[in-house]
Amino acid sequence: MNTMTWRRHFVIGTRNSKLAMVQAEAVLASLQKSFPDVEFSVHSMTTTGDNNLNKALHSFGAKSLWTKELEELMLEGKVDLIVHCLKDMPTQLPSGCKIGAILEREDPRDAVVMKAGSTYTSVSQLPAGSVIGTSSVRRSAQLVRAYPHLKFQDVRGNIGTRLAKLDDPENAYACLILAAAGLLRLDMGGRITQYLSSPDMLYAVGQGALAVETKVGDAEVEGLVAQLVHRSTQLKCLAERSLMRTLEGGCSVPIGVETEWVGGEQGEQTRMRMRACVVSVDGKNVARTEQEIVVGGEEAAEEFGRVVAAALVKEGAGEILGKINSTREAVDA
Repeated sequence: MNTMTWRRHFVIGTRNSKLAMVQAEAVLASLQKSFPDVEFSVHSMTTTGDNNLNKALHSFGAKSLWTKELEELMLEGKVDLIVHCLKDMPTQLPSGCKIGAILEREDPRDAVVMKAGSTYTSVSQLPAGSVIGTSSVRRSAQLVRAYPHLKFQDVRGNIGTRLAKLDDPENAYACLILAAAGLLRLDMGGRITQYLSSPDMLYAVGQGALAVETKVGDAEVEGLVAQLVHRSTQLKCLAERSLMRTLEGGCSVPIGVETEWVGGEQGEQTRMRMRACVVSVDGKNVARTEQEIVVGGEEAAEEFGRVVAAALVKEGAGEILGKINSTREAVDA
């Protein structure tokens, strides 16, 4: 039972999309249940990523499209904590910011959503030339390897906007690839036609997990969010983010992972297994690895991510990411 005396009202920051609000309200409800005498509210805003819907995600050089403005508000003291999709968070946070909690992961897989009325039940059934909508180069790069006869077209906007574009008979999309977690949190799981997993599709680093970002040194907020931590998810996501940080890849580059505990959930001597890949944008080149090691705590999780990154580099990941970054720099010049 918590006996600490809380002295203030706490403001939770988030983006103003429907999904972001649902996620923030879920965190608020959890905190309110644990601290019934404390007042919480949600403050939402648009971010750079929300405001620029015409540019493909992989062409951005920035790695904080969805977080920067919210972090500025927190550092100014206008919000006390921020709820993010972990996959949208850069691996290097601004000075003064930290991840206070990683919550239990929803299904991390990618999902296929067919156009309303479609008779197809899987990507493999689609005829040559069918158009798949996705804003993720990670998804398109992996799928084009398995289905080179299909076409891929960028689609931006929140989930509702994307689904409307999909179902519009005037648009060519045969299906969309979306994160299953977002659809499930919005009670739209009924739109999921197919779940994708290895070997065809590895998910994004941190996908399916929510993170609460806090200000360094704010012991009161740290005390609040500590009860939100899901240890098993946190260790897996720390390993994944360490992998990405080592490779210096942002959320819009084709790094895929699939992380699991071997023989059950996390324990002091439980082995973690990670499958990981880096794919060229055109899908022609890929570096893959599968590693397994005992992970009993945060330091071991971080080290495991570095081990997986080193294995990918040996398989050619550095060359693939270097080419992607040089192409981006040439476009921005």
